[in-house]
Amino acid sequence: MSRPVYLVDGARTPFLKARTGPGPFTPVDLAVQAGRPLLMRQPMGRDAYDLVILGCVNVIADEMNPARVAALRLGMGDDQVAFTVQINCGSGMQSIDTAYRYIREGTHDMILAGGTEALSHAPLVYRKEAVEWYSGMARAKGPMDQAQAFAQVRPDMFKPVIGLERGLTDPITELNMGQTAEVLAHRFGIDRKTADAYAMESHHRLARAQKEGWLKGEVMPAFDRDGNAHEHDDGVRPDSSLDHLAKLKPAFEKPYGKVTPGNSSQITDGASWVIVASEEAVEKHGLTPLARIVDSEWAALDPTIMGLGPVMSATPMVTRHGLGEADIDLWELNEAFAAQVLACIAAWQDDDFCRDLLGLDGAFGRIDRDKLNVDGGAISLGHPVGTSGNRIVLHLANALKRMGKKRGVATECIGGGQGGAMLLEAA
Repeated sequence: MSRPVYLVDGARTPFLKARTGPGPFTPVDLAVQAGRPLLMRQPMGRDAYDLVILGCVNVIADEMNPARVAALRLGMGDDQVAFTVQINCGSGMQSIDTAYRYIREGTHDMILAGGTEALSHAPLVYRKEAVEWYSGMARAKGPMDQAQAFAQVRPDMFKPVIGLERGLTDPITELNMGQTAEVLAHRFGIDRKTADAYAMESHHRLARAQKEGWLKGEVMPAFDRDGNAHEHDDGVRPDSSLDHLAKLKPAFEKPYGKVTPGNSSQITDGASWVIVASEEAVEKHGLTPLARIVDSEWAALDPTIMGLGPVMSATPMVTRHGLGEADIDLWELNEAFAAQVLACIAAWQDDDFCRDLLGLDGAFGRIDRDKLNVDGGAISLGHPVGTSGNRIVLHLANALKRMGKKRGVATECIGGGQGGAMLLEAA
């Protein structure tokens, strides 16, 4: 059994750049801020949903299984089943993909699928030596044992480890994500100026989308506990210029690296939800879908070149439908790093790469820049890891409708050496 599956509606919070400390929202706070206005504008009640699925990577201790906590805070009922998924940068898309497959197979009719992340709340972690010392103190019997254990204390044992830094480092290759982008920049000959030019354009495109009101209805204001309203993605730099970007130093491979803070995605907090529904649910509730979910694909590759995940996942998905580059009207490719996006574009134009690794007769084709990330991306928006895959699918659906286009692909690279992709058609 295979049924049509629709993306009915969706909403997200503004993406808020992490600055000097924990931001105003936890992961569940963000999910609730995005979910409330989305659910309120639907004609059906909150008991109409069969399931809630939420992507989240940096789950905090007070919010285990944030999907369930968010569902309860959203008033979806004590009997609402909800679970959390995690596949690093693809988590928000994984929630949609799981919903898509359940509905396609006929076991569910309507699912709330989202992603949330508060990277500013990533923990500081004690070092292994400190943990072992605490364990020794707990085992100590009597004052003498405690005194001996205390005598082994060294101040450097308690220097905290930044959890986010370790989380963005691949445990197999010991390369952080920025270093994998440097590998791709070297492999495909991407220079610093080209990467900076791409980053500048990302900021300009997002600034234009905000000015023109193109994100209205997609981005919902978030209100913190102090009564402050957060209405816009706040990492955008409308005045971004090549001169300014050129002054920034390489972040990962000094002094000659191509990846800088200016041409990388921003560390950010944010949440996004979409409503995924069957044809029966659409008719029952009188809904008007944004798009039909046609297909999805996941791929895996060497973690040192994880940034090519979009190429490895999107290409087989597109080609098995008898489509080529020219048949895709819009692309949302998550901007982990400018060099990473540019490497994907270069790989799709490389005859040898496409023959040897994708099994094509030649190059897949040149992705027209006018079709790619038309309203900016993670370089200007930020990349809340568990959320981004959801956001790019939602924004692709909205952009297809706004621009009167037919078909689009949302895709991302995934830390650890994976990639995800989803094919949409305008409803």
